[in-house]
Amino acid sequence: MKAALLAIGVLAATTSANAKFCRCQPDQRCWPSDDSWARLNSSTDGNLVKVTPYALPCHDPTFNEAECTIAKTNSNSSSYRSSDPGALQWSNWEAWPEKDEQCYIETSKTTPCKQGRIPLFSVKAQEAKHIQEAVNFAAKHNLKLVIKNTGHDFVGRSSAPNSLQIFTHEMKEISILDDFVPTAPKNKRAPPGIKAVTLGAGVQLHEMYSYLGSRGLMVVGGTANTVGITGGYIQGGGHSLLGWLHGMASDNALEFHVVLADGSLVVANDYQNSDLFFALRGGGGGSFGVVVSATVKAHPDYPTVVATINYTTPIGAPYWDGVDALQKHILEINDKGGTGFYGLVPNTPISDSQTVSLMILSATFVNQTDTKAIEDLLAPVKSEIKDAIGLEPYFDVTALPSLSTYYSALLGENDTTGLQIRFASRLISRDLFKSGNHNKLTKAVSSLRYGPGDAIVGAIVAGGQVSENRDIESGLNPAWRDALVHVIAAHWMSPEMTFDQQKALEANITNVEVPLLKSLEPGKMGAYMNEADADETDFQESFWGDNYPRLREIKALRDPYDLFIVRKGVGSEDWDDSGLCRV
Repeated sequence: MKAALLAIGVLAATTSANAKFCRCQPDQRCWPSDDSWARLNSSTDGNLVKVTPYALPCHDPTFNEAECTIAKTNSNSSSYRSSDPGALQWSNWEAWPEKDEQCYIETSKTTPCKQGRIPLFSVKAQEAKHIQEAVNFAAKHNLKLVIKNTGHDFVGRSSAPNSLQIFTHEMKEISILDDFVPTAPKNKRAPPGIKAVTLGAGVQLHEMYSYLGSRGLMVVGGTANTVGITGGYIQGGGHSLLGWLHGMASDNALEFHVVLADGSLVVANDYQNSDLFFALRGGGGGSFGVVVSATVKAHPDYPTVVATINYTTPIGAPYWDGVDALQKHILEINDKGGTGFYGLVPNTPISDSQTVSLMILSATFVNQTDTKAIEDLLAPVKSEIKDAIGLEPYFDVTALPSLSTYYSALLGENDTTGLQIRFASRLISRDLFKSGNHNKLTKAVSSLRYGPGDAIVGAIVAGGQVSENRDIESGLNPAWRDALVHVIAAHWMSPEMTFDQQKALEANITNVEVPLLKSLEPGKMGAYMNEADADETDFQESFWGDNYPRLREIKALRDPYDLFIVRKGVGSEDWDDSGLCRV
């Protein structure tokens, strides 16, 4: 295996200054022969498959009415899409605009279906050995490598053109450990054991919450059914409703088992491979290796109080006055243990002829049971919103026996995906709210462009222990320690939009909206890489701040020939947008 990596390194080093070093393409002599692919299939116990776009059966000349009906029926099902190597949760990342290639379920069957960014082959890994075989094969043949857990990614890291995919979806092991002790070399003493949970690479949040909730346990996790916890979620940091009590998901990681670029399977924790442990806790998914499993701290499945405030107004000034009245109290809510989300949908069509503006706050108070105290806390918020909009907002406070009960009710059976979406986002500091400048944030978000259904999400997922954990050494963006709210502007894209029209929308996000959000706190804060502008221009600073140089050094040491390159990941500045050629 080292010989294969050395060959790539020699090729890269000896390429002339006027030529590019590129991954091997299907039309080149370096592309693996049928016999080579057959050997990979054999070495992975028959788990190699050819991959086709999800919507292929809905297009000529391969149109199949029965298969197309199944595809259309399940097109917006996050669970169904997560189980298909040829599908992503957000279908704009299935297309390859630079080559005018797409295969959307919504377009007519006469529209040609092209492969786009969907990998050509996939190893449906069942165990670490299968991942090792795929990594070795990609290194030997100089192939573009892609890791897909669920495809729940907003910046295009789960796909790449003409690539080999490692599909970890079926690695579903969950183990509860009453007395977990990190693996340590003989010359190092590990700490006393603690309650922990080991999660396989394919475990999704809804599976984890169901399993742990039935056992009275919980871990720091996100708020979506089909996010894979060990993948980009925890490796990117992972914000959570539990953050106020226990910090980021990456703060709670105890150990990883990970396959590296040389094909080795190693353990990374505080006691061995500590550089990898640093990088895998916030350095970004898919950049340092393929995580086989992660062990994280276990917590009780706490009782939870959930408070809801919402209102609907005609489009206009009173709506934003109500938003400002809410944002005035965000700091106070968080200081009392409140986490959660508020959603702003200023352009909400409710009929063919009527459009309204909608605001929804869902505040979660974990490990609290006193509904009267929460009602008293939020009574001024409700009152000031009423004064601002001239209407009585809906208000409810409900006590639930456990956080898993809330997740079950909130998430339901499926997320609605299979759509096209792009984000602008920014972390907003506690200081901005403390200084009374919430109105600056209101003014900024009110000036953005809103198509039908476009939304602002204010994620109240910082403060508390997220801030208190600032002494933890990890790859996490240090801005999280000063943040209070993660603000996301979500823009929907129609499949009927041309690539040029999509490009114009994306350019507005990158060149107008992100700079506007940055201007709220110049030279401060950053963005959350998992929910950011996919074309962030200074992503190194925005996603990692002062941690980037160290992450870059770890990347160079652990993956010297850049086998693991993802869009806007560590080291990706040396590659084109698809990770196919050095630039």
